[in-house]
Amino acid sequence: MTEGPEKTRVSRRLAAILAADIAGYSALMGADEADTVRNLKEHQAILLPMIKEHGGRVIDTAGDGILAEFGSVVNAAECAVAIQRTMAERNSDVEESRRMRFRIGINQGDVVFDDSRVFGDGVNVAARLENLAEPGGICISRRVYEDISGKMQLAFVDLGEQQLKNIAQPVRVYRVSDEQLAAARATTKPALALPDKPSIAVLPFTNLSGDPEQDYFADGMVEDIITGLSRFRSLFVIARNSSFTYKGRAVDVKQVGRELGVRYLLEGSVRKSANRIRIAGQLIDASSGTHLWADRFEGAIENVFELQDQVTASVVGAIAPRLEQAEIERAGRKPTESLDAYDLLLRGLASVYKWTREGNEEALRLFYRAIELDPDFSAAYAAAADCFSRRRGFGWLIDREQEVAEARRLARRAVHLGKDDATVLCDAGLALAYVAGDLDDGAAFLDRALLINPNLAAAWLYSGWAKVWLGEPDQAIEHFAHAIRLSPIDPALFLMQLGTAHAHFFAGRYDEALSWAKMALREVPDSHAALRAAAASCAVAGRDEEAKKLMARLLEIDPALRISTLKSVLGPSRRPEYPAKYVEALRRAGLPE
Repeated sequence: MTEGPEKTRVSRRLAAILAADIAGYSALMGADEADTVRNLKEHQAILLPMIKEHGGRVIDTAGDGILAEFGSVVNAAECAVAIQRTMAERNSDVEESRRMRFRIGINQGDVVFDDSRVFGDGVNVAARLENLAEPGGICISRRVYEDISGKMQLAFVDLGEQQLKNIAQPVRVYRVSDEQLAAARATTKPALALPDKPSIAVLPFTNLSGDPEQDYFADGMVEDIITGLSRFRSLFVIARNSSFTYKGRAVDVKQVGRELGVRYLLEGSVRKSANRIRIAGQLIDASSGTHLWADRFEGAIENVFELQDQVTASVVGAIAPRLEQAEIERAGRKPTESLDAYDLLLRGLASVYKWTREGNEEALRLFYRAIELDPDFSAAYAAAADCFSRRRGFGWLIDREQEVAEARRLARRAVHLGKDDATVLCDAGLALAYVAGDLDDGAAFLDRALLINPNLAAAWLYSGWAKVWLGEPDQAIEHFAHAIRLSPIDPALFLMQLGTAHAHFFAGRYDEALSWAKMALREVPDSHAALRAAAASCAVAGRDEEAKKLMARLLEIDPALRISTLKSVLGPSRRPEYPAKYVEALRRAGLPE
């Protein structure tokens, strides 16, 4: 019996699609075909591997176009920015008539794959978005925008509903702002100088559990290992927030070492199955790429804290073999006897790092459940108190009096239970100073946190703000600078820049204040506080027109803002002349009474 032709295998799945082509390609070919083809091949030799490095797969490279799919929409967006940055750098040395500029569109949707093709509206919309993009620009669909919001430090321009050719329903389109892309192109920085002591960054561990829902557990392992390493004064440890910007990305260890300014990197994986857990790690010299140490730690889930401590001790032993064993033992800790409470803490922290109101509310709910299971769990009290700091900072407070009282209660209980835990003191200290207004106690707990763990970037950040509120701007600037060095690519970098802007403003250095406020605005273009700082600095410096433009932008974001309502958004202050000066500056900038 003769077999029929083999059927084409067809599959359907959700994917992020990146479509790119070269603007004005036909004109370039008409001017010099051989030169254009040669340039195209040179560009593709550089850009196509970048897609793979960002976790993507090239589907098609017909003509001047590139079509690629990604499992992660964040990876697709990061790849698009990297491509435009690379092209801008290459074009800077090329005469205008020969420059190749890509237009890029990104969509996420249901896509049909067969053995040789990919098709469906998910692809078609990406191609239409590419056509809308300007040369050197990026356009994305609403679905992409919603999925990457809060996860990438990019600013967007809303182009509204667009009727795309051969697409039935209108698509809301967003364009990466020209200013933001320009900033992205300028982010090639010289390598950070290495500290004068052994320095390390712990990269996100791979979750090998076969369940994406277990990512929070792998992330929690890494966070605890970072905390354990941070306790060693003889080490310089990069903060969690900067390390986790590399999550889900293929990394070049030498490049990461340069970007973070560290000599060593720790990579690894976590496998959790039933009541067993396995942690594998490898220590790398980032300057050479050499593997210095690799090991695997396995045991019952109830021994998870001991396994974490074994990883920490092994890393420290490989980096600094002369460290006293007593110091290694002091770094060990068991935060709770309840593994269920610990699991809830990890889930809550994963929700916190979503940087959304909904994520913050979910985190608070999980922290309260952890406290129910272990009423003496200091880390859960502190994390819950920190949720109230975020509520105030983002304007999410509803019942101010009740929530201030609850933040104070949680913070006081956290400090009582965890007086020797730097992270607990850090979160509780901020809540007391910023939410409850107990400035002296809050600042004292932040100072104690820094004594216990000088590697804790959040403590340097929060302490910097406390110094601003205490009327010590120069000390505040030093603390913010140290936070930036410990976490140079932190999603919360704008808070460090914003604090530096306020410190310079109160110290009377208005040009410096404006410069730092603009840095913060590049990170978060609609930041209420950064716009206020910039407008106030311009007003006092005599830049009246610029001050009024910034104020108009602020009032677009918050039309109800008035001089009479400013108190609700300002932090505490030990020196009454500081807020008075700030208010008068905003009045001069045009803020209504």
